[in-house]
Amino acid sequence: MRVSEAVATRKSIRGFLPTPVERETIERVLTRAARAPSGGNLQPWHIDVVAGARLDELRAIMARRVMEAPRGEETEYDIYPKDLPSPYRDYRFQVGEDLYGALGIPREDKMGRMVWFARNFQFFGAPLAIFCSVDRRMGPPQWSDLGMYLQTVMLLLREEGLDSCAQECWAIYPRTIGAFLGLPAERMLFCGMSIGVRDPDEPANRFETRRAPLADFARFHGI
Repeated sequence: MRVSEAVATRKSIRGFLPTPVERETIERVLTRAARAPSGGNLQPWHIDVVAGARLDELRAIMARRVMEAPRGEETEYDIYPKDLPSPYRDYRFQVGEDLYGALGIPREDKMGRMVWFARNFQFFGAPLAIFCSVDRRMGPPQWSDLGMYLQTVMLLLREEGLDSCAQECWAIYPRTIGAFLGLPAERMLFCGMSIGVRDPDEPANRFETRRAPLADFARFHGI
């Protein structure tokens, strides 16, 4: 698979088949992804892989936890800026409307949207998940390294014929996930990721996000 093809076909998959992901496959992907750029070669990413009975256990925990604390726990970082300006606020609003429109859940159906969002915490039926955490002493440059590592993971998954959904929503349950994974106190949960084979019959998987044209975000100097 060409890199351009992997980039074009990578998308957030929100419905997976039960087809298992072999340990050798995820080990290969995670190892190769470690060639991602890393300032000073700090390699700040820490990855926990969860599958099988342990994943079933976490699903059961989260089914209870979402009912107990539907708004989550106290987050340890801001997933979005508190006062999100335009055009970023507009992009976020539009993607939500487009997704729920594809699912046939109107804006006034608040409960329906909440129920569907809760599927995040069941990994959308994926057979394998990873969680990424980072040392609390790391700063924004190292957090950008996490993004480059995770993007490399997602592109390599496409090469393997697999799909993924990166999920920062897990950051709203840091205590629950930290306890489940046994994260040391000096480490902060960044995100989770659902991994598997996409379900072609899931309506959410036919949804495509809109992207701004090049002229909206790029300027050229001397070329």
